[in-house]
Amino acid sequence: MKKFLSKIILSGALLVAATSCNEDFLQKEPLNILTDESFFQTPEQAIEATNAVYNMLRRWEVHVFSYVGMTDLVSDDADKGSTPTDANFLLEIDNLTFNAGNLAPATVWNGYYRGIYRANTAIERIPAVEMDEGLKARLIAECRFLRAYYYFNMVRWFGDLPLITKPLTPSEFEQPRKPAAEVYAQIIADLEAAVATLPETYPAAEVGRITKGAANGMLARVYLTLGDFQKTEQYAMAVINSGKYALYPNYGKLFTPEGENSSESVFEVQATSDPQGLGGSQYNEVQGVRGVPNLGWGFNRPSDNLVAAFEGPDPRREATILYVGEVLPDGSAVVEDNPEVINERYNQKAWAPQPINGNNGWGGGNIRILRYADVLLMAAEALNENGKTQDALTLVNQVRARARGANPFILPNITITDKDQLRQRIWQERRVELALEQHRWFDLKRQGRLASVMQATGKPFVAGKHELFPIPQEEIDLSNGLLTQNPMY
Repeated sequence: MKKFLSKIILSGALLVAATSCNEDFLQKEPLNILTDESFFQTPEQAIEATNAVYNMLRRWEVHVFSYVGMTDLVSDDADKGSTPTDANFLLEIDNLTFNAGNLAPATVWNGYYRGIYRANTAIERIPAVEMDEGLKARLIAECRFLRAYYYFNMVRWFGDLPLITKPLTPSEFEQPRKPAAEVYAQIIADLEAAVATLPETYPAAEVGRITKGAANGMLARVYLTLGDFQKTEQYAMAVINSGKYALYPNYGKLFTPEGENSSESVFEVQATSDPQGLGGSQYNEVQGVRGVPNLGWGFNRPSDNLVAAFEGPDPRREATILYVGEVLPDGSAVVEDNPEVINERYNQKAWAPQPINGNNGWGGGNIRILRYADVLLMAAEALNENGKTQDALTLVNQVRARARGANPFILPNITITDKDQLRQRIWQERRVELALEQHRWFDLKRQGRLASVMQATGKPFVAGKHELFPIPQEEIDLSNGLLTQNPMY
């Protein structure tokens, strides 16, 4: 993993250089400046360009503050947390009072399109590089997966989008929104290409690269979002039947360094802590215990609603929620009371491990994007909708069996065979199994339950408006009105 990460860190810097120096006032080719044309010359540079697309996954604009806000905080799983006056733009997200000027949508819009831009550049330039054809095809497939992933989150947040699949010239910078259906068609095409090309596994030094299983799993998630249960079953079962994945035995250890890149990992963003912080991410820091001993920011507080959602003595509640007086997962310290924080508790899945040289801001905790348990639950949901109740029960009960561990008196197997009732139980199992892993809002949206669930918690959800986030006002202004706004913003 660390070898792969060191390549990613270097590659991010190189691609920035290669894509930010395209003009010279003397119209000469400077010997010390990289351009798109001069950079994509060797196999090593093709790999570096691909690694630079991965590099965006750890960035603040992609998987940190605003991402957590627009997935967890906006839902019924979490409240803003931290101190009452800290980051009011996230309080607006939590309270559904945000508008087109809110910082969170603008942040992810910028970050995700930067990732798409890097992917487009690599996809366009790598084919001309003289190199092993198998490696070339694999690198392009990795970039197509990542482009699909970036677009998938964006289309779920914003709906219709500018659909950009190649590097643009300055005259092409202003792009209109394309229907969400076209965006999904591109996502599916990219993921299908990835499935057809990517390997099932990599050598240990390349752990963290996109696999065939990740592409199949992401296709299952896309088709579940679209309500195509036959396709969801097909792609989720492809992951299951591959035999490459298994539930990690200890749920509580799954979100510690011990559980990184485990048998359950299908798609996991790699991070590492080093003195310079170049390989780290602030994903854990912003959710870590505020103040002593963790020096986190304390955002993404588990809600009362989530606490009550767990079934009796479900061990997953203890593994998900960190309270004052408890020991940090690595045993390094006890969580002390912070009088600035109201109703203090934290997301234990995103605690910040001890930093190197005090550089807590760029921690080494990986970010779990797709776990095998998620694949099992997607498959179970699809199987139930497809009339295969017993098969669905088998899979959902695998997840529950891992959660109860050696205690036979809790979390009994689900035996319901009524399709509607089983659907509700699978949805509930998703909530507690995947709590605070940034799935809840998207799940409620595809299930058609956003309005009812949000209104039941007292949030002022407006049907026809809050299913989508606003297009950032600054983007509309920059487009000279070519970009249109979502309804009611």
